[in-house]
Amino acid sequence: MKENVHHFPVNVLATSSAVLVFWLLCFANLTFVQADIHGAGEQALAKIDIYKTTLALDGSALITAYPRFLGSLGEDSEWVTVNIMNEKPSADDWVGVFSPANFNASTCPPQDDQWQETPYICTAPIKPKLVSVSNKLQFLNPKAPVYPRLAHGKSWDEMTVTWTSGYNIDEAVPFVEWGMKGETPKRSPAGTLTFKQNSMCGSPARTVGWRDPGFIHTSFLKDLWPNTVYTYRMGHILSDGSYVWSKVFSFKSSPYPGQDSLQRVIIFGDMGKAERDGSNEYSDYQPGSLNTTDQLIKDLDNFDIVFHIGDLPYANGYISQWDQFTAQVQPITSTVPYMIASGNHERDWPNSGSFYDTPDSGGECGVPAETMYYVPAENRAKFWYSTDYGMFHFCIADSEHDWREGTEQYKFIEKCLASVDRQKQPWLIFSAHRVLGYSSNSWYGLEGAFEEPMGRESLQKLWQKYRVDIAFYGHVHNYERTCPVYQNQCVSKEKHHYSGTVNGTIHVVVGGGGSHLSEYSSVIPNWSIYRDYDFGFVKLTAFNHSSLLFEYKKSSDGKVYDSFTISRDYRDVLACVHDSCPATTLAT
Repeated sequence: MKENVHHFPVNVLATSSAVLVFWLLCFANLTFVQADIHGAGEQALAKIDIYKTTLALDGSALITAYPRFLGSLGEDSEWVTVNIMNEKPSADDWVGVFSPANFNASTCPPQDDQWQETPYICTAPIKPKLVSVSNKLQFLNPKAPVYPRLAHGKSWDEMTVTWTSGYNIDEAVPFVEWGMKGETPKRSPAGTLTFKQNSMCGSPARTVGWRDPGFIHTSFLKDLWPNTVYTYRMGHILSDGSYVWSKVFSFKSSPYPGQDSLQRVIIFGDMGKAERDGSNEYSDYQPGSLNTTDQLIKDLDNFDIVFHIGDLPYANGYISQWDQFTAQVQPITSTVPYMIASGNHERDWPNSGSFYDTPDSGGECGVPAETMYYVPAENRAKFWYSTDYGMFHFCIADSEHDWREGTEQYKFIEKCLASVDRQKQPWLIFSAHRVLGYSSNSWYGLEGAFEEPMGRESLQKLWQKYRVDIAFYGHVHNYERTCPVYQNQCVSKEKHHYSGTVNGTIHVVVGGGGSHLSEYSSVIPNWSIYRDYDFGFVKLTAFNHSSLLFEYKKSSDGKVYDSFTISRDYRDVLACVHDSCPATTLAT
C-alpha cells in the first residue's frame, strides 16, 4: 500500500462552521484540464462538479488528518498533516478540503444564470468518485479575533484597526487596548458590521460561493502622537465578564503633514492570493501573489505605508477567499496602514450602479471590500478618498464609478488636488485601479488610444493644472513607466533624473502584484520609457521636501530594475507651465 504525506495550512477562523473534512476523490481522466502556467483560460478544478460526486468508498484507501483540534496554542493559522494510503494510486486522485464539512447543493444557482462564471461547480462535466473521507478537524475557538488591518482615519493623527471575529454584539463587546510602549494602555470601542447573503448582487456570491463572513469590527485610535510606536491588541468582553484577546501587535503613527523626515511608500495592484502548500484551488490565476507578499514582509522595516490599488483577493464571489487573503497579508496589514482602492473584481456587476456593466466581481458588487477594509471616504460605497502621509498627499479615485467632468467624483478629484499645500506637501500622487492615463497594454493598443476608454480626456487637465507628480494604476498586469507627459507628448527628454519645473505627470502602471500577466502592444509609444513583463511593486522614498526617489522592484528578488529621482524647490512647483498658469492682473 502506497502512503503519501501532505501538509496544508489552515486559518484558524471558521465563523460559519467549526469543522473541516478532507475527501479523497478519483476521476476517470484529468489530463485534459491542466491549468495554464500564467493562469489564463479555465482553471482545472473549474470543470469538477463536486455536488454530483458518487460514492465509491474503498476500504483499501484511507485518508487521515491531524492535529484534530486547531488553535490549541492560540494560533491564527496552523499546518495540518494529511496521510493518504491507497493500494491503487493514480495521477487522477485528488484531495479536497471542505469547510463547512456539511456543504450541499441547495445553494446552486439557476441553470440559466446568464452571469455564471467559472468555477462551474454545479454544472461542470467531470463527476468525481468519493473513495475515502477523513476524520473531522475542529477549531477550538472559531470565533477568535484575527487578521488586524490598519488604515488611516480621516485625520493624520488617527489610525483605524479593523478585524474579523465570530462574535456579534449580543455575544461580546469588541474593543482595542492600545498605548505607547511602557505606558498604561487605554481602550477604544469598536463598531461591528457584517453582510448577509441577500446583500450580494448575484451568483456565485449569492449562491454557491456564499459563506458567512463573521463579524467585522473597526476601532478608531485617536489623538496619536506623530512618529510614535504604539502596541495594540483586539479584545472582546463576553457576557460572563471574561475576555477573549488577540495577539499583541504594534505600529508607528504617521508623521505630521509636511514634516521633513524619511518617508517610504509601497504601491501595487492586482495581487490576489495563493496556497502556501502549492495545492491547486478555484480561481487559481495569481501565480505571483506569494512572491509579492513575502518580499514586502521581508522588507517590512523599510517602508511606512502600503497602497493596494484594487483587485485584492480575486474572490470573484467565493466569500471565504476574503479570509484567505486577509490571513496572507496580515503580517503587513497589522504593522503599517494598508490603504486600498476599488477594482473591477471588487465592484463590477450588471445593473448595480458600477460604471462598467460587467460581472467581474462574481456578484459581490463591492460589499465585502467596503466592509472588510476601512477607507477614509465620506461614503464607502463610493470608494474615492484623500489621505496624507507626511510630505505626501494622495488622491485615490474609484475607476469603477464615473469620473468624467461634471460627475460627483470629478468634483472630488479636483477638490482633492486643489486642497494640498505644496510648500508643506510637495509630493502629489494620484491613483486609480483602471488605467485612466497611459498604458501600451495589448488591448488598449487595439482600441487605439492606449488608455481606458474615456480615461484621461477629462482628467489630464486637472493633472496638469495642479501639477500632479505621479499617477499610478493597476488593472493591467505588468509594469510600465512613462515620461512626464501631457496630451500624448513627452515634456522632458530626461529619463532618470528630473529637476526644476513640473511640466507634466509621470504615469505608472504597477498592476503586477501577482495576477496572471498582461501582454504589451507590439507598438511602443514614444512616451513609454520602461516596460517589464513580470511581477513587482513600486517604492517611493521622500528624503525631504526637495528630493524623491522612485524604485520599481521585482517580487522575485526584491531588486531594483527601474528608478528615477526628482529634485526641485518650491518655486519649481509654482512655476507657470502650459495649461497650469493661474490668472494674473496688470494692476500694481
